[in-house]
Amino acid sequence: MNLSLSASSSSLYSSLHSASHCLAPLVSMSTNLVGSPFLLHPPISMPFKNSTLTMAATCVHTSRTETTSSQTNPKIDDHVFGSYVRFCRPDLPDHVSCLPITEKKSKPVSVVNSPDEKGDDLWLRMKDEARSDVEQEPILSNYYFSSILSHDSMESALANYLSLKLSNSTLPTGTLYDLFLGVLVEDKEIMLAVNDDLRAAKERDPACISYVHCFLNFKGFLACQAHRIAHNFWSNGRRILALLIQNRVSEVFAVDIHPGAKIGRGIMLDHATGLVIGETAVIGNNVSILHNVTLGGTGKDSGDRHPKIGDGVLIGAGTCVLGNVRIEDGAKIGAGSVVLKPVPARTTAVGNPAKLIGGKENPVKLDKMPSLTMDQTSHISEWSDYVI
Repeated sequence: MNLSLSASSSSLYSSLHSASHCLAPLVSMSTNLVGSPFLLHPPISMPFKNSTLTMAATCVHTSRTETTSSQTNPKIDDHVFGSYVRFCRPDLPDHVSCLPITEKKSKPVSVVNSPDEKGDDLWLRMKDEARSDVEQEPILSNYYFSSILSHDSMESALANYLSLKLSNSTLPTGTLYDLFLGVLVEDKEIMLAVNDDLRAAKERDPACISYVHCFLNFKGFLACQAHRIAHNFWSNGRRILALLIQNRVSEVFAVDIHPGAKIGRGIMLDHATGLVIGETAVIGNNVSILHNVTLGGTGKDSGDRHPKIGDGVLIGAGTCVLGNVRIEDGAKIGAGSVVLKPVPARTTAVGNPAKLIGGKENPVKLDKMPSLTMDQTSHISEWSDYVI
């Protein structure tokens, strides 16, 4: 590969090195980076069938045409170039993107045998699934490499993927990545919840074929994790930033969750389109919520004005739960219901306005956790004799 450096650029390197600045002159390079003296690491070949991926130095301008020069390549101080690479994070599409940096490192493992799917083992399982997907669809090798396989941890991959999804022309990917990664690394409870949410989708949704499939393609999962980050900012007084993330999630995923809402672990937001959750809403653990659900206020009250959802609750599609009412543990709300009053534990409420199956005095009690079984139609015949 040929490099072209002007005399002024060479002198600039000398002056910058002495001044300890983290800058570097513009380097014109061909798109073939193999063999470059600027490579931070040797090219990485991934063990994919019919696919070889190479990774080159980051933050270096690339040209689309081959540049020739008869000059001898000058020697550039490694310290200067290393500082430039370390601190530069371009956002333009014609740059070689910076690999995310995280303090948490996981051991490189190519094959995972019988993972217990706890913590890092779930992440390693996802990387194995990604490799398997690439073997089936080699055309997606670059997508899987940049989204999953180039990352050392789930924190890094999630921060990177959400930042790509939520960025725009005035909200750079690099800025969001740094913000998101900082929260995910520091708040261990969020990552525990992320793992539980992944398992919830895999166990409850028959359309979920793998953990990595959920991680990359389920917008309900992604919206929930973005909310967890926004809630962290909200709780720590960074409310403008939290509301900005809420707005971007609403625009990108069509899911509107106020950053003040409190959400537990093991949550499945199935499909998620049209989901609205108000500021003072509280959702327990192991809850399943389908699309077009509103957990909102009545419009008459202020302060603590939104629903409280217990553990193990299933809320069907198109349901509205309005006001500061409690849906107790293990309850089920039928699709299209409008709930304005509390629902007792392990009962089923359906209709507009919602009524308890079996009546208020002696409601039918569920013997299984509805959020886990995802059974949305049991006891409907007892509620109505109307049959199509």
